[in-house]
Amino acid sequence: MAAVTRLFRSSSSSSSAAYFTRRSLTTAAATELRSQSCIPRIDPKGRNFQWVFLGCPGVGKGTYASRLSALLGVPHIATGDLVREELSSSGPLSKQLEEIVNQGKLVSDEIIINLLSKRLEMGETKGESGFILDGFPRTVRQAEILTEVTDIDLVVNLKLPENVLLEKCLGRRICSQCGKNFNVATIDVKGENGIRDISMAPLLPPPNCVSKLITRSDDTETIVKERLRIYNEKSQPVEDFYRSQGKLMEFDLPGGIPESWPKLLEALNLDENEDKQSAAA
Repeated sequence: MAAVTRLFRSSSSSSSAAYFTRRSLTTAAATELRSQSCIPRIDPKGRNFQWVFLGCPGVGKGTYASRLSALLGVPHIATGDLVREELSSSGPLSKQLEEIVNQGKLVSDEIIINLLSKRLEMGETKGESGFILDGFPRTVRQAEILTEVTDIDLVVNLKLPENVLLEKCLGRRICSQCGKNFNVATIDVKGENGIRDISMAPLLPPPNCVSKLITRSDDTETIVKERLRIYNEKSQPVEDFYRSQGKLMEFDLPGGIPESWPKLLEALNLDENEDKQSAAA
């Protein structure tokens, strides 16, 4: 894989110190620190990227994790996808999971760890190196178990105001034929009490998908609000767990993908253009 700019495991002690300091800061503070530091360029070829993406339901963990997965050449493992795959199967957990999801409850640690363990074992047999976890861990217990089995390099916490999250979730659509995700919501929220304005254009489907769009069964206002309530209740201890280890980077999404993706790459110290140019060469 072509070279990208990273701030990971540098052999320079001063660079390492800057890195561990930066990870516990907000995006703005991290950008300021990076501008004052001499950050090495490291070739990620052959390296493991073991990252976790946190964030409320609907914040866009899957979107950004999948883009980074392609850029870094590591698998994107979404526990939500693992749950949906099990739901669509005739496996022993499918009926139990259906009841939990339809009630807007969080899937238990035992079930999630069972599904994730099977996925990691499968990846190991395929020779996968590294991963980006999306939607796990959701509890401190899960985080502790994950720490026992692997070393997490970085935890990215994506953030959006709750009213924006609700609109995003209610606008989600899936093509029943190709399986791609879209969003029909046009979001234009004016900031109040110090909260910034946020605008997001819809992610509309191509003509051949329009008539095949479906809504996820758990994307109703009642269920989404309950999921957000439960997540917020459970998430703070997990954030504190990783913050205390200097591994948490909080990233406030400034808008949709066109505005947020370049800013996220900047915060992670990655250069997508350089990667593409090197690959083409």
